[in-house]
Amino acid sequence: MFTVYVYALDTLADWELGYVIAELNSGRFFKKDAPGVSVKTVSISKEPVKTMGGLTIIPDCVINDIAVNVESVLLLPGANTWDNPNHGAIIEKASELLSAGAMVCAICGATAALANAGLLDQKLHTSNGVGYLDMVSPSYKGQGFYVDKPSVANHNLITANSTGALLWTKQIIERLRVFQPDTLDAWYAYFSTGEAQHFFALMQTLPASR
Repeated sequence: MFTVYVYALDTLADWELGYVIAELNSGRFFKKDAPGVSVKTVSISKEPVKTMGGLTIIPDCVINDIAVNVESVLLLPGANTWDNPNHGAIIEKASELLSAGAMVCAICGATAALANAGLLDQKLHTSNGVGYLDMVSPSYKGQGFYVDKPSVANHNLITANSTGALLWTKQIIERLRVFQPDTLDAWYAYFSTGEAQHFFALMQTLPASR
């Protein structure tokens, strides 16, 4: 059983999480023998959080509740408030999770928080441009490991830029192994192109009971 912890912070970029939380929570395209997945929101406290889109999130748990093991997955979304020092606690937890072999997945502004903590200095990664990390993360020293792609998977670290949510989701699902490979290929092809042929291919990959 995987537990996916979604970090909730004010001004969270709703759209960056849309694909990944919808698929992992619904399990609608999971293979028959897929491991269970539980999706939880986590934050500094259980006080309400307001997203960039104006939605209110009541966190399910706090940072200290995160289990540090290989069955934990931490999703760090973009937001305009990552420069708040209170978020240092979740970055420390991200470091613990990476060391334990758990997946840490950061997109857009969250990559800057990882960079500033030195967590990208020795790992292949991406963001909104190497110049962006230089500008917003004074401690960043990972320029030699920067990859100019929408999303980059490096073992248990997956990073993405602000346009990479779909590929980021694909790489997360791929590493969790909850889709059949042909299902994931068809899913990605459909949502990246909108072509109906890929939708029908996706449906054909699913078990007959679906």
